[in-house]
Formats: sequence, C-alpha cells, structure tokens
Amino acid sequence: MEGKPLRVGVVGVNFGAAVHIPGFQSEGVEVAAIVSRRRERAEEAAKKFGVPEAMTDYTELLRRDDIDAVSIVTPVPLHHEMALAALDAGKHVICEKPFTTNQTLASEMWERARASGRTAMIAHEFRFASARMRVKELIDEGYIGEPRLTVMRLLLGGGGRGGAGARPAGEIAPYAPERDSAAQGAGYLWGLGSHYIDCLRHWFGEVESVSGEVRNFNPDRLSGSETVKADADDTFLFSLRFANGSIAHMTGSRGVSLGTGASVEVYGSKGTLVMPQRGVNPPAHGTLLGGRIGDDESTQELPIPERPAALRRRSRRPADALPPLRAGIPARRAGGYFAGA
Repeated sequence: MEGKPLRVGVVGVNFGAAVHIPGFQSEGVEVAAIVSRRRERAEEAAKKFGVPEAMTDYTELLRRDDIDAVSIVTPVPLHHEMALAALDAGKHVICEKPFTTNQTLASEMWERARASGRTAMIAHEFRFASARMRVKELIDEGYIGEPRLTVMRLLLGGGGRGGAGARPAGEIAPYAPERDSAAQGAGYLWGLGSHYIDCLRHWFGEVESVSGEVRNFNPDRLSGSETVKADADDTFLFSLRFANGSIAHMTGSRGVSLGTGASVEVYGSKGTLVMPQRGVNPPAHGTLLGGRIGDDESTQELPIPERPAALRRRSRRPADALPPLRAGIPARRAGGYFAGA
C-alpha cells in the first residue's frame, strides 16, 4: 500500500462522524464513503466532512474493490456480523469497543481475523494519549526498574457518565439501552474499563490470571411512566497478574455518591509514575509525575513530548492504526487486535 492512500469506509454516523472521520483525515488516508441506514444522516455527515459518497448498505461498501479498510462504529450487537463480513471481503477492520457482547462471538471474530491475513483492530485509541505513551517509554527504558504494582481508580459520582450514576434522593435516570442494557454491550467495565485494560496490556504484556467482580448499585431507570431495571454494571473491580510477574488492580464506579476522579499509579523496584486525571477520559496532553530511588523523595512533574499523534479535542486518532494497516500486519501482531480483546 506504500505510495497510495489507504481508502477507508466508515460504517455508523454517531461516534463515527464525531470521532472516527475526523481522526482519519490524515496524510495518507482517504475516507471514501460513510454508511448509515438513514440516507439523510449519511448525506449530512458526508457533506460536513467532505466524504465523497454516502451509502445505506454496508454490504455494498464491502463489495467495492477500491475500499481497503472498514471502520465499524455501529451499535455493539451489529459488530460481529459486520466484522466477519468485512474480513470475508478481504478488508482490514477497525472496530469500536466493546467489539461484541459475549465470549462465543468474540472467539469466532478472533479466529476469523487470525485466519484472514488482514489487520483486525479494536479502537483502543486512549493508549495514544501523550502521557500514556510516555509511561510506556519510561517503563521500557527502565525508569521504574522492574514493574511490580499498578493501581487504577475511575470513580465518578453526582450522576456519573451520562447522568446514570448516584443521583439525588428520589431522582431516577431515564433508561438508555446503549448505557443500561448488557445485551446492547453496555456497562462501565466494557465502556471505560476496557480502555484501561488495554493500557495495562500495552505497558506490561499479556495477562496470566484475572479475578474481579461487577455490580449495579443504581439499577432503577425511568421508561415513560414506569420504573425498569438496568442490568449493565455501574461498578467493577478487578485484579490482573501479568506474565512478567507484575500485578495490577483497578476499581471503577459511576454509582458512588461523590467520586474522586481518576488516577493511575505505577510502582516498580526503582521508581514510581503517577497520572492524575480529573475526568474519565485522558486529556490530550495530561500530567505525569515521577520519582526514583536516590532522587528527591517526592514525585515531580515529568516533561511529556509533544506528539503529532496526540489526542485532539474531538478526534481520538483512529489514523494511528495506519502503519499496521499499510503494512498488512496480520491480526495477531497489530496493536489492539481482536485477539487482545
């Protein structure tokens, strides 16, 4: 693919139009078409972002020989069918997370991707946040010595993301399937915890063992005049042990009454790295603190290099997938690949 632009078709216009299309507008890539079941929405997005073609049928997109890759940004229950069809059509695939709703479907997608010879990636774009990339570099350079323990917290209160967490007494959040239904791929662990799991795997490698628990402490939702139950989690905790011997623990909740925000702390045999974070998503640049044995006893702010691939305000850089896509790296070797879900 060297020397010619990678031509991408984007399936889905909500998150796809807000994030994926702007992220793909990069040197060496062309968004050739956008697909939505509602033609007027596809045409609106195409006009806004200068996409040459608006379509309503993703299978028609897959039949086109001029499309190299497909970005799937549809409701989660559609991911399995669309990803398999795209792989069978010989397309590279970038799929939003959670990339499916159960282990059986995930295993089928993983096997099909592995056999396809195509790059199949999950859009874990937060690993490209500048501070997180710098942590990866420092770990690899030996700044903290031998990685030992990582502690992550993601605690929101006063309504949580989308107003579905702890709320004033007597107030019930409206029911939203994309947030409240496990069958629709909802849940705090899948929605946000998955990004942090990807981050840990990026830093430390493969996981050897896992334990954890999920809960929904605020299940009541309002649907019309009736109260219904949400079955997707609003709280999770898990512990991981990695093949390199290090361990990690994370606690996340949007069901607490007063959240304290987010933080990431990485401890090693020779040093410590800390990323404080006000909200659930990493900022474009962020703050990174670090300290080493023999230096000042307290952590100090560390410089973070400016990066062309850093997160932009409204674009989370799907174009960072371009190097493996251009090289045709098979699914098992591409960062964020299906096998790593």
